[in-house]
Amino acid sequence: MANVIVVGVQWGDEGKGKIVDLLTADADCVVRFQGGNNAGHTLVVEGRKFILHIIPSGILHGDKVCMIGNGLVVDPRILLEEIDRLRENGFSVSPSNLLLSPHAHVIMSYHQRLDLAREAKKGAGKIGTTGRGIGPAYEDKVARTGVRIHDLLSDQALREKLERALEEKNFLLQNYYGVEPLDPRAVFDEYSAYGKRLAPFVCDVSTRLEQAMAAGRPVLFEGAQGTHLDIDHGTYPYVTSSNTVAGNACCGAGFGPTRIDHVLGIIKAYTTRVGGGPFPTELTDATGERIRECGSEFGSTTGRPRRCGWLDLVVVRDSVRLNGLGSLAITKLDVLTGLPTLKVAVGYRCGATELDAVPREMSVLERCQPIYEEFPGWDQDISKIRRFTELPKNTRDYLKAIEELTGVPFAIVSVGPGREETMLLRNPFSA
Repeated sequence: MANVIVVGVQWGDEGKGKIVDLLTADADCVVRFQGGNNAGHTLVVEGRKFILHIIPSGILHGDKVCMIGNGLVVDPRILLEEIDRLRENGFSVSPSNLLLSPHAHVIMSYHQRLDLAREAKKGAGKIGTTGRGIGPAYEDKVARTGVRIHDLLSDQALREKLERALEEKNFLLQNYYGVEPLDPRAVFDEYSAYGKRLAPFVCDVSTRLEQAMAAGRPVLFEGAQGTHLDIDHGTYPYVTSSNTVAGNACCGAGFGPTRIDHVLGIIKAYTTRVGGGPFPTELTDATGERIRECGSEFGSTTGRPRRCGWLDLVVVRDSVRLNGLGSLAITKLDVLTGLPTLKVAVGYRCGATELDAVPREMSVLERCQPIYEEFPGWDQDISKIRRFTELPKNTRDYLKAIEELTGVPFAIVSVGPGREETMLLRNPFSA
């Protein structure tokens, strides 16, 4: 069996959680490899909605092993709340099916306070961070001053790290941002208690992955956010603080690239993004508002309304290249039902120049206008359809055009939020 990576190919919120939940049936292990609780995966199972921020979506399958890799920054309070909430809803969460890398970095209370203070100070220049402390935690990781999960298990190590960190963080908070400093003892007590509760889950994820792969057990790797929020390859500075592309699964979970068998890209039938940044196909008219309402396009983490626009295949083609996509899954196709005409961006125009790839300079991208191809829409309710051949002709033509324009075939077509509202055209684990 194969090892499959699932990534978003737009600006996040593509529906990765649902697709991972679907594919978990064919996996033994499900691994999250980057990001933090700024991501939110919404799953609808038997009419019940679950939102997960850190724990891999595969946790809803009791017989799978879910792993939180070293590439994440983990807010222990949020993680423990997720564990408790899942247990309250009847799901089994224990050290036998949830593993936490000791090398994952910890989001501390001062990271959150710094995140909010910085964004407030930027005023109109803010980038739209969620304020969860993700960026400051990754900064400390790169600066080699971060607190890692294994530090929470040693009171001595935690005290020493907090002493050094809070000397600097409190100075910044009080003297530069003008906000209240943190009490070192209170921070220690809070995070020491988190460590005691999380200790049973801590395990060398890299080693366990190697054992699973050597035994031929299929592994599913779950990315967060989307390709164009990647810290290196996205629309910088309007990006997240980690690498969201498929290649980072190796770094963020601890295995070699020769173990990757297939990369599945998740694409929404239209485009959304949250926060600031250029968005060439954005719709600020009644059509954009209709898509937002019909698609319930409000952030699962923040509740913020998402910006909506036509499908941008310039963005998708870049993602094909950056991730080495083998197939695509499309979500929220049903949201487009009732629109008389659908538009798809196939290129950009900047002045007299036509572009077929996303320009690297944001000043250029901000001036780009989309070059559209138009397709007739459909009125039929497609949410109950389970066979591709039974979809309306205009729906099939829309999908075939996307395949032709991206050069990547569809593996999955989703026509609603539920598990059952999905067509599996080809199994990525058999690709």
